[in-house]
Amino acid sequence: MTGTESPTLRAAVPPTGAPGSEESWAPPVWVPTRALGRTVLLTGLLLVLGVALGRVDLVLLAAPFAIGAAVGLRRMPRSAPELTISAEEEHIVEGGEVEAGLTVANPDVINYDLVVVRTRTSPWLKLEDADRPHAITVAPDGWTAVDLSGRATRWGRQSVGPAAARVAACGGLLACRPVVIPAKGVRVYPETEPFAATEAMPAAAGLVGNHRSRRPGEGGELAGVRPFAPGDRLRRIDWRVSLRTRDLHVASTLSDRDAEVLLLLDVLGEAGESGGVKGKASVLDTTVRAAAAIAEHYLQRGDRVSLAEYGGSARRLRGATGRRQYLTVLEWLLDVRAERGDRAPAELVFAAHNVSSDALVVVLTPLVDPRAADMLAGLVQSGRFTVAVDTLPEGAAPPQRGTWTPLATRLWRMERENVLGRLREHGVPVVEWAGAGSLDLVLRDVSRLASAPRGR
Repeated sequence: MTGTESPTLRAAVPPTGAPGSEESWAPPVWVPTRALGRTVLLTGLLLVLGVALGRVDLVLLAAPFAIGAAVGLRRMPRSAPELTISAEEEHIVEGGEVEAGLTVANPDVINYDLVVVRTRTSPWLKLEDADRPHAITVAPDGWTAVDLSGRATRWGRQSVGPAAARVAACGGLLACRPVVIPAKGVRVYPETEPFAATEAMPAAAGLVGNHRSRRPGEGGELAGVRPFAPGDRLRRIDWRVSLRTRDLHVASTLSDRDAEVLLLLDVLGEAGESGGVKGKASVLDTTVRAAAAIAEHYLQRGDRVSLAEYGGSARRLRGATGRRQYLTVLEWLLDVRAERGDRAPAELVFAAHNVSSDALVVVLTPLVDPRAADMLAGLVQSGRFTVAVDTLPEGAAPPQRGTWTPLATRLWRMERENVLGRLREHGVPVVEWAGAGSLDLVLRDVSRLASAPRGR
């Protein structure tokens, strides 16, 4: 089940695009109820029989019904009720509390005898009593609210609504057509798994940052001591070495530089079953949460982070630094969806978007589609510093469809292990995502390869 699925709604709330939805709403109109029809029919029948048979008792029996209907309709509603959905729009993370509610306002001067309110919500918003209708009353020129509080169990753009309200007034003699309002969106950001990478970046390209560069320059990392040369600053003189050698020497340092990190998300397919923040994780769950954690880590260190999708849509987020970029990353991740259909993934995405050749490319992929392995091999052959993060959940298997399904699954896993072996032979480091320290070992190997001299 993915975050885009929604439960079937009962007839009280028309689905989108159906009569009564936002595109074809009819203005609310107060119409007589069956109770008013039965009252008029019974009163008329008793009057006709009383006159035809000359019986006064029948006429007297009809009088209470006529008087009751006249008293109930002495003041009729003139406007439609107002229904609104309220939902908390602050920063909501998976597993966090969600405050939502429905409010029915009565702009008339008569009392609403009965208001039945019903709404539907995203299956990943566990709101209390959201799956049943609520019956309330609303005073004249007043309002009544129905609180729907609960928890958000999965990242994504969730929704509260659409909602519908049916109102009865004038002692149940008049009813308003259902008032339907569209859904209100709730943004639930992925839970950031703890992640830390203590290894140096393979190549730092910027002018400022926290990573130790291999280039000499102004910084805090000592590179060695060398003889004084024109242009060296006096504060760099190492007096201890200079007095011992009788020649001026200066301390040489390595410049502190930032790095560019590209997070490439493989969205060619989905595997596994999502159980929310405390349940099982699907491929997209692992991919999105890992991307959020890695982006947060490097953005806090002052690096530039960009994101891209490997799929037919080829969405991309430009690289930037700072907290604003982190919030932009979280917003961008809310729209990650698995590709549907057989659209070919966009090629040459890196050259088209001017990704630096020194950027660290972290590919989050389940390695289910053969095209993902070809893409990884192409990245390494182009000389880019690439790390593959395996996001396939443990125990993921297709649904049981026959006697041969387990055997086919075993063969598929053996073939996938062969693909992983061939990738490692071609120099593609592949590591399973395991939270903090997941990339330390492979980043150490990539840094060693980057520091080695390159042949022409």
